[in-house]
Amino acid sequence: MSDTVTRSRQRTVAAPTIREHRIPTEGSKPYIAVEGADGCLWFCESGASKIGRFDPKDSSFKEFALPTPNATPIGIIDGPNDDLWFAEKSGNKIGRITLKGAITEFPLPTPNAGPDAMMRGPDGNIWFSETEISQVGRVTPAGKFTEFKDGISPGTKPLSIVVRDGALWFSEAAGDHIGRITVDGKVTEFPIPTKGSQPRAMCVHPDGSIWFVQTSANGLCRIDRNGGMVEYKTPTPNASLRGVCVGPEGDLWYTANFANKIGRMAPDGTLVGEYDIPTPNSGARCIAPMSNGRLYFTQWDAGLIGEVIPG
Repeated sequence: MSDTVTRSRQRTVAAPTIREHRIPTEGSKPYIAVEGADGCLWFCESGASKIGRFDPKDSSFKEFALPTPNATPIGIIDGPNDDLWFAEKSGNKIGRITLKGAITEFPLPTPNAGPDAMMRGPDGNIWFSETEISQVGRVTPAGKFTEFKDGISPGTKPLSIVVRDGALWFSEAAGDHIGRITVDGKVTEFPIPTKGSQPRAMCVHPDGSIWFVQTSANGLCRIDRNGGMVEYKTPTPNASLRGVCVGPEGDLWYTANFANKIGRMAPDGTLVGEYDIPTPNSGARCIAPMSNGRLYFTQWDAGLIGEVIPG
């Protein structure tokens, strides 16, 4: 297993264009976002207990209030039958919303589980992290739950989840590990070279590697198919990287919360650039690709959806 820390090099291309779109509800605090089957961007409004929808064709918004007040929706993913599934962190529920806005909520079996990230599993079920109890959960389309804790180190706070090699991989934000769980619940943990790096958002590259942000270590980390890791430092000090995704050209795009920038890195670790977000102190969180070739990111503090048109 590699633990080489590689300092990023520089590659220059044209800067992207960044646009911003204001969410109608004040204090919406948008968090995770994903493209739905309708070609719109769906996102959680953690401060307003709503699910939002942004249509990139005409820049219009539509919002759907959750039945549970103060639910703090965080993670969202597209699921079976074109529905979207989301996690209510304070509500302790998993929700489902149709493209027409019909909402169903399913209470979790364990109190105060803190559901966070969501992912559609290779088994056709919806998987999610239970951050406050250091477990990973699974829910069927019919709403039946299973929770897994064996093999996950206590107090590690599982967070982001992605799918690779027929299994689910998850970041342990407080545990210095990346975890892998099979669909039948077998867990393996892989140590991260830098201790206390606070791994958060993850994405899977077309070459089969997994990338994740290291929020406290100012960098990105790449995991190969065998669990080996290489870390790449980003240039702005104390940037607080939060989101990462693969762009249409195959580069890694990331959000830097404290630095208020969008960054771009090639899959060999070469830094392409970092670009200022127009609104100061915007609180950049999730960044997600869409089928129109653009990327969209949530601005938690500013109540905006950002749009990135790659250069």
